[in-house]
Amino acid sequence: MDRTVARHEVVFLLDVDNTLLDNDRVIADLGQYLEREVGAQSRDRYWAVFEELRQELGYADYLGALQRCRLEQPRNLRFLAVSRALIDYPFASRLLPGALAVIERCRARGPAVLLSDGDAVFQPHKIERSGLGAAVGGNVLIYVHKELELDDVEQRYPADHYVLADDKLRILDAVKRQWGRRVTTVFPRQGHYATDAKALAGYGDADLTIASIDVLLDRDLDGLVAAAR
Repeated sequence: MDRTVARHEVVFLLDVDNTLLDNDRVIADLGQYLEREVGAQSRDRYWAVFEELRQELGYADYLGALQRCRLEQPRNLRFLAVSRALIDYPFASRLLPGALAVIERCRARGPAVLLSDGDAVFQPHKIERSGLGAAVGGNVLIYVHKELELDDVEQRYPADHYVLADDKLRILDAVKRQWGRRVTTVFPRQGHYATDAKALAGYGDADLTIASIDVLLDRDLDGLVAAAR
């Protein structure tokens, strides 16, 4: 069977959290729900466990943190209510302005691919529930550390050029160092990482810095390809 993958002139790689979806708002809502259901002390413990798991695993594991907290408090059944709230969360209502329109515009020029980090359960669920997976036609890549998997990205979506939009300057810098002029890096300054001085320190500028992802609706997409330094 011929498994040759078609090569494209340009492929658009779009991050999810705080690039297309307001994940800061999701986290704030989760914090409020935790306080209401299990109290401030257990809420704070949840976030401490969450950070421990992030350091241990290398990615955010919202459901895993709930599981660990439940083991610590096996009789606190309100953690199950928090779990249901996460699963049923209305992610589609947290899409950033213009997110779906940007995807549609990119797809008119070349494949649009969601390139995300995350766990194997909640992150795919979030992408499906938000409608982003359907918007890109099922082109979804989720890794533990996506900047370390660029060879796999190239095999799955071969292209002469890539345009990568991500709210983390660290990711953009790492990909730029590997792909050089083959990638145009786009930095939408949305979310806490995009404004955190510590998260920005020590990394090179993106090829294009924009205030929000919907700015791409007014940009010449061919000009984005040419913007790679």
